[in-house]
Amino acid sequence: MTQQEALQQYLLRLADSDMVLGQRLCELCGHAPALEEELALMNLGLDLIGQARNWYEYAAELEGKGHDADYLAFRRDAGEFRNLLLVEQPNGDYAMTMARQFFFDVWHYHTLQALVNSSDERIAQVAGKAIKEVTYHLRRSIEWMKRLGNGTEESHQRMEVAVEELWRFTGELIEADEVDQMMADAGIGADLDTVKQAWQQMVRDVLTEATLTLQDENAWMHVGGKRGIHTEHLGFLLAEMQFLPRAYPDAVW
Repeated sequence: MTQQEALQQYLLRLADSDMVLGQRLCELCGHAPALEEELALMNLGLDLIGQARNWYEYAAELEGKGHDADYLAFRRDAGEFRNLLLVEQPNGDYAMTMARQFFFDVWHYHTLQALVNSSDERIAQVAGKAIKEVTYHLRRSIEWMKRLGNGTEESHQRMEVAVEELWRFTGELIEADEVDQMMADAGIGADLDTVKQAWQQMVRDVLTEATLTLQDENAWMHVGGKRGIHTEHLGFLLAEMQFLPRAYPDAVW
C-alpha cells in the first residue's frame, strides 16, 4: 500500500464515521424526548455531515476518478464504507444514543486534537475547524452520561445496559492497523497509542463520576468496520440514506 492509498483510506474512515453517525442522529428528527434535545441532536448531525463532506472532498481528489463528495457518500455500497462499527449501531433508547455518542466523542476529540498538528496542511485545516464543534459535542455527551448515570434508578439501569452493550464496539476506535500506523509514522494521522491512553482515562473518569460500572479494557472486541466488514445494521441505514440519489442519479437540485 502506498502512502497516498493509505491516506485516502484514512480520510474515508474519518468521513464515513462522521456521515454514518450523522445519519443515525438525523433518524431521531421528530423522535427526541424534548424539543431542546431535538434541536441539539439535529445540530450535532449537521456538524458531523459537514465534517464528512470536507474529508470526502479531499478523498475524492486523491482518488482521481472524477468523483465528488456526493458520489462517495451516496454511490458506494456497504462493503466500501470504512466507518467504525460503533457509529452504525441503532439508536435504541436515549441512554443507548448518548452512550454511543460519548464513546465516539471522546475518540473524535482526541483524534482531532492530534490532527490539528498534522503534517498534511489540508487535514490540519479541516481538523482545526472541526475540533471547535466536537469540543461542544464531547461536553454535552459527558453531561448526559453523568445526568443519566446519577439520575433515577431507571435512568441509571438503562445507562448501565447501554454501556455494557456498546463496549464491545469500542476497541476498534483505539487499536491501530496498517493504515493507522502508516499515517502516524508519516506525521499525517493521529498516534493511536496516545489517543488510546487519553480515551481510556477520560472514559474511566466519566463512568466513575456517573456511578457506572467500569468495563474490562481487555475484553474481546468486534472489529472490521475500518476494513469494510460491517454489522447487518449498516446496509439498512445506507438503503434509506442513499435511496433518492440512487433512484434519480442525474437529478439537479
